[in-house]
Amino acid sequence: MGSAGLSRLHGLFAVYKPPGLKWKHLRDTVELQLLKGLNARKPPAPKQRVRFLLGPMEGSEEKELTLTATSVPSLVNHPLVCGPAFTHLKVGMGHRLDVRASGVLVLGVGHGCRLLTDMYNAHLTKDYTVRGLLGKATDDFCEDGRLVEKTTYDHVTREKLDRILAMIQGSHQKALVMYSNLDLKTQEAYEMAVRGLIRPMNKSPMLITGIRCLHFAPPEFLLEVQCMHETQKELRKLVHEIGLELKTTAVCSQVRRTRDGFFTLDSALLRTQWDLHNIQDAIRAAAPQVASELEKSLGPQLDTKELPSREWSWESQGPSFILVPEKGAGH
Repeated sequence: MGSAGLSRLHGLFAVYKPPGLKWKHLRDTVELQLLKGLNARKPPAPKQRVRFLLGPMEGSEEKELTLTATSVPSLVNHPLVCGPAFTHLKVGMGHRLDVRASGVLVLGVGHGCRLLTDMYNAHLTKDYTVRGLLGKATDDFCEDGRLVEKTTYDHVTREKLDRILAMIQGSHQKALVMYSNLDLKTQEAYEMAVRGLIRPMNKSPMLITGIRCLHFAPPEFLLEVQCMHETQKELRKLVHEIGLELKTTAVCSQVRRTRDGFFTLDSALLRTQWDLHNIQDAIRAAAPQVASELEKSLGPQLDTKELPSREWSWESQGPSFILVPEKGAGH
């Protein structure tokens, strides 16, 4: 695709990471597909140069040789001579997913890698669907981990689960206010709360801004969690602790990220779409939202020179979930 294709490869886009795939492997695969697309275009016609070639003189019966000026192609820049034009591309990774988890994964290409830092500094929330299984406990909180204990769960009801989830959300909302370092009596804090922009100022343990049960059919249940500063291991541990609060045990069978900031499942490219054309389209489509959302979240902290123009043509182990996180515990 050449330099014209490369000029449209600066920005952010999202892919869907399947379970069982390491994020490093995913990043390398995307980079390989982009390089393949950039190098796939037919090379331009080679430049011509004049050479004097030795040949027989026309009209001569004695077959005399003479030098004749001839135009021949110059192969100095041909891919078969100098190799592919593009051999490396800078692809950055956003909030990572471990090998067991699946869902939306944000990547940055070229200058877009700097926008990944802006996304991190904006402390945007992420959505997950977390599937749990009542009645057993394992050493790593996963369904396929080493079995530690089996328990009964006949006493667990939807009402009891909803009560526990409400306690979780309430305690973490208090922690969010504490880590935001805002005085709730000020007009600034009120306006930020109305716009949903209360965020921790620095690093913090996992903070849950919303949690609810989507489906309950014992032993299985499905949760929707909105959070920030999380790891997938902490979400699995959350399922384990919910089981303990319900006077039973529980393991996590699935963690799936459905939203990362302003990127959702609808905008995530499937594995069959990890190619140059689809990624360029995804970067171009996401550019206006990336600019507006980062500007809204970061405001004066943001260097607007790094943002894509809206008209640009794109040629940690956390605390117990019931307790308020301890001040100063980093993630």
